[in-house]
Amino acid sequence: MSTVHKSVAHLPDPAELRSHLRALAVLDAAIGGDPQFCCYGFDTAWGPGEEAALMDNGSGDDFSVLFTPAGMLIRGFGHESEMSPYGTDDEQVWPGVVDEVPAALSPLLDEPAFHDEDIDAPRVTACLWRETGDTAWRTGSAIAFPPGSEDPDGSGFLFRLLADRSPETVQAHFEDYYERPVPLDAVRHVLAGHPLTPAITAALNPAALSDDALLRRIAAHPEAASYLACDGEFDLARTDPIEPIALPNGLRVEPVAGCNAGGTHYLCGPVVPGGPRPVLYADSEGRASLLAEAMTLTIVLPYWHDALTGFRPPALSADYLDVNPDHPAVRDRLLAPPSQRTGGSAPPPRHRRPHRPDGFLPHTPDEEDSSFQPMLEPMVD
Repeated sequence: MSTVHKSVAHLPDPAELRSHLRALAVLDAAIGGDPQFCCYGFDTAWGPGEEAALMDNGSGDDFSVLFTPAGMLIRGFGHESEMSPYGTDDEQVWPGVVDEVPAALSPLLDEPAFHDEDIDAPRVTACLWRETGDTAWRTGSAIAFPPGSEDPDGSGFLFRLLADRSPETVQAHFEDYYERPVPLDAVRHVLAGHPLTPAITAALNPAALSDDALLRRIAAHPEAASYLACDGEFDLARTDPIEPIALPNGLRVEPVAGCNAGGTHYLCGPVVPGGPRPVLYADSEGRASLLAEAMTLTIVLPYWHDALTGFRPPALSADYLDVNPDHPAVRDRLLAPPSQRTGGSAPPPRHRRPHRPDGFLPHTPDEEDSSFQPMLEPMVD
C-alpha cells in the first residue's frame, strides 16, 4: 500500500526538494510552452517570506508545497480518494491526516486557495510537514487508512515525482503528459540546476518560436510591422501601458506592443535567450487573455478582440472585408514563407482562439480588488 507513511521516507531535505520543484516548473514551462496547460508551477512571492510549489493536473488532483520561515507543509488532494472530505459523512478532513500538524504550520491549511466554496474543510487527503530546525519530515501517525486501495490517500500518485526524482522518471512523466519525446540529457541539465540555454530550450520544445525571433521577424518585415501596427493593432512603438500590471505567480511581464484601443501585449516569464515566452494581452477595461501564436492570430484575425463574445468570425469577416477588401491578399503575403513572398499565395494557417488565462490573470500592484477578468465568454451555439 502506498501512503504518506511510505512517501515520507523518500522525501529529500528542504533545500533539495525546493530545487527539484523549481526544476519541474521550469521543465513544464519549457516543454509545454503554454502556462494554461502546465501542471507544475513555482511562486516565489506566495506571501511575506513564503514560496509555494504547486501542481494541478486539471483533472481534480493537486498539491502544494509551502516554504515558510516556520517550516514546510505539503498538502495533497486526490479527488478519487475515499479520504476526500467530499467522500466522508461529515465532509471533514479524514481523521489523523492534519491533526498533528504543528501550530506554527497549521494556519497554512486555511489558505483560501486550498478551500472550495461548497465545503467547510481544506482540500486535503495527504499531508506532510517539517518545521524549521527539524531533521525529518513528519506526517500523521495514527491514520486509519480505508482498506481495499493501493493508494488510499492519493500520495503515491500525487508525490511520485517528489519521491522518485530520477531524470528517467521525470522524462517519462513529461513524455506521457505531452505525448512526444523529451530528451533525457535536457531533463538532466535542468534537474541539475543549470540555467536554460537556447540549445536546451530548443531541445525541450523544438516547435516553439522564441520571443526574440518573433520580434525580429516583425521588425525585419516592414509590411508586417506596418500591418500589425494598423489593422492588426500590434504596434511595437507603443510600449507604455496605461497602468502597470503584475502576475499572481510573480513572473516577469514585459510590454512589447500596444493597440489603438489602449490595450497592451506583454511577454511573460523569465528572459531566456532564444527561449519562448507566452504573450498576454491586457485591455484598458481590466480584462486579459493569453494569446497563442500571437502574430499569426493578429494577421488572420486583425479584429480578434471584437470577436470574443460568442466568437463569430464569419460575420465579422464580412464586415471587415467591406472596409478592407485587400485583406486576404495582404494576409497570404505576410504568412507565406520568405521564398514565396514575391508572388503567389499561401493558405492561411489554422488559428487558435485566445485562451482563458485562468490562474494567470494580472492585477494592478498595490491596489485591492484589482484583478483583471478573462476576456472570453463561453461560446453559445
